[in-house]
Amino acid sequence: MGLSQKQTKFEVETEGLTKVFAHKYALREVTLELAKGDFLTIVGPNGAGKTTLIRCLAGLARPSSGRVLIGGQDARRVGGELRRRIGLVSHHTLLYDDLTAEENLRFYGRMYDVGRLEQRMREVIEYVGLEHRLHDPVRTFSRGMGQRLAIARVLMHEPAVVLLDEPYTGLDEQATSMLRQLLRDMAEGQQTVILTTHNLERALDVGDRLAILVRGRIANESPRASLDLEGLRATYRRCAGGVN
Repeated sequence: MGLSQKQTKFEVETEGLTKVFAHKYALREVTLELAKGDFLTIVGPNGAGKTTLIRCLAGLARPSSGRVLIGGQDARRVGGELRRRIGLVSHHTLLYDDLTAEENLRFYGRMYDVGRLEQRMREVIEYVGLEHRLHDPVRTFSRGMGQRLAIARVLMHEPAVVLLDEPYTGLDEQATSMLRQLLRDMAEGQQTVILTTHNLERALDVGDRLAILVRGRIANESPRASLDLEGLRATYRRCAGGVN
C-alpha cells in the first residue's frame, strides 16, 4: 500500500485539518470521521469556514497542515481517481446555461465515463422530478430547478461522497420543500453525505449527526436525534455567541 493510502473504516476522514489565508485561520485542527452511509450536517455562521472545509474535502483547496482522506486516499496526492469518488453541490450549479438539462447531464456523464448513460440520465432526472424539463435550456430554470438539476448532475457517476455547501441558498418555499425531500431520500442511501448550512431549522431536517463550526473549529458535535430546535439554539448560543 502506497504512502497516499491507508486502511480505514472511514469514507471521509480529516486529521488536524488547518487552512490559513494570509495569516488568518479559516480552519483550525478540524478532525472528522464519517463511515459509509453517514450523513453529517455542519451548521455555523457566515465566515465560520464551512465553504473552506467543503473545498478542502473536494480537493479544490489544499490544507495548510493536516490531512484529508477520502476512502483512505490522501486528497493532496490523488487526482482524477479521487475526484470520481466525490460529488459537489455548491453555491454555483456548475451547469451550462445555454445547454438543455439533457445536454448537461450527457456532458457530465461522458466526462465521468458513466455506463448505461441514457438509462442513468433518465434515472437521475426522474429522481429530482425534472423529466418534464429535460429538453429546456438551463437558463430558463428557476433557482430551485437549477439546484435540483445540479443534484442530478452530481449523482450521475454515483459518487461515494456527496458534499453540499449551503444548497438551500436562494430557494423559495416550494423549492426548499422539494430539496428537503431529496436530501431525506439521500439520507436513506449508502452514500456518505456532508451538508453545510447557516440555518438552524434546516440543520435539523436531515442527517445522523450535527456539528457546529465556529471560527474554523468544530465547537460541538451531537447526534441529530438528541437535539430539538430549542436545544440546538441553546447549544449554538454557547458555541457561537448568538444565532444569525
